[in-house]
Amino acid sequence: MVETIIDKYYSDNPALRDTLIRHSKSVAHRGLEVAERHPEFNADSTFLYEAAMLHDIGIFLTDAPGIGCFGTEPYIRHGILGAELLRREGLPRHARVAERHTGTGLTRQAILEQQLPLPAADFLPETIEEQIICYADKFFSKTRLEQAKTDEQVLVSLKRFGQESVERMASWMKLFG
Repeated sequence: MVETIIDKYYSDNPALRDTLIRHSKSVAHRGLEVAERHPEFNADSTFLYEAAMLHDIGIFLTDAPGIGCFGTEPYIRHGILGAELLRREGLPRHARVAERHTGTGLTRQAILEQQLPLPAADFLPETIEEQIICYADKFFSKTRLEQAKTDEQVLVSLKRFGQESVERMASWMKLFG
């Protein structure tokens, strides 16, 4: 199912497809490691894998030439755009992961204060799977596919989303570590 959906949107851009799959596999692997270490979370491993593989499905619609995306939308919208695609595919749970993984999730207040080109709503990860994928995603960029970030690098990279985002990630590091 995952490969079919990815191929539907990425068949004409094999380089970007490769980037998406490599990044998403890293996120999925880390997420599944968290679920395995913490059986008390009762995370749905099948869903965790699928949602991790699809969380960035909307990147091709954005303008991010550094990773081979030549769309028209600002990159920060890739989660919202991906969620729209996934809802059309009949995957509302997967869509929630896509729209809630930017930073450590975004609040309505942060979107308004920073005048982000996003709907004025709360997009915070709520379910354990949403949280695990959001957490795991922060360790892997799409420009350095072979190299995971350290905890410190992740926290520094989140400063642009505000102190609340840094604190949320620090709490996840304790919880999921």
